[in-house]
Amino acid sequence: MNKRATVIRNRSPRVDAERLSACAREIARVGAELAARGWTPATSSNFSMRLDASHAAITVSGRDKGALSPDDIMVIDMEGHAVDTVLRPSAETALHTQIYWRFPAANAVLHTHSRTQTVASRLFAATGMIKLAGYELLKAFSGYSTHNSTMQVPVFPNSQEMSELTARVDAWLQEGNPLNAYLIDGHGVYTWGRDMDEAKRHLEALEFMLACELDLRRLGA
Repeated sequence: MNKRATVIRNRSPRVDAERLSACAREIARVGAELAARGWTPATSSNFSMRLDASHAAITVSGRDKGALSPDDIMVIDMEGHAVDTVLRPSAETALHTQIYWRFPAANAVLHTHSRTQTVASRLFAATGMIKLAGYELLKAFSGYSTHNSTMQVPVFPNSQEMSELTARVDAWLQEGNPLNAYLIDGHGVYTWGRDMDEAKRHLEALEFMLACELDLRRLGA
């Protein structure tokens, strides 16, 4: 992803230190779990949690997501600027803050790069969407109460410019489409939830259904 200058801002109002510490522990815990599954190869992926209405905690750029410490988590404002630090947040910070702006109930965002997610993103890039229907695990997502539902998961073209990616997400929403998660071609997936446990539940359910879709393709079903 593109490198950009880090803008440092002072905290206003001051971020609650206990909330920041708790979020850092949650991010590190989930990071270790997802890395153990092979979903965060190299230093890929990024995770965040909303701290308050104006700030979020997010992984520092280039850190091993399977061995995160409190020093690997930093504070940003909702414009994606670093707060009280010279550390650089993930280049994809704008995609996290966009989710927090667009979905006020979202308090955690997970972006991973599993093999299944990446292969599915390449396979369905031409159609721009994956339709998931008939799966019991659709009920892992709020608003889906039956397997007789259909979830549309968009696959957006990749770009080194975050403004292009955020514009594609905005365009999808402006067309009135529901959005529970999305893939980026050749890249990975974004999921989110009201808390970290829900975000992880959404990620696990989506990973399973994507794997099923790939198996069905292999079997010619």
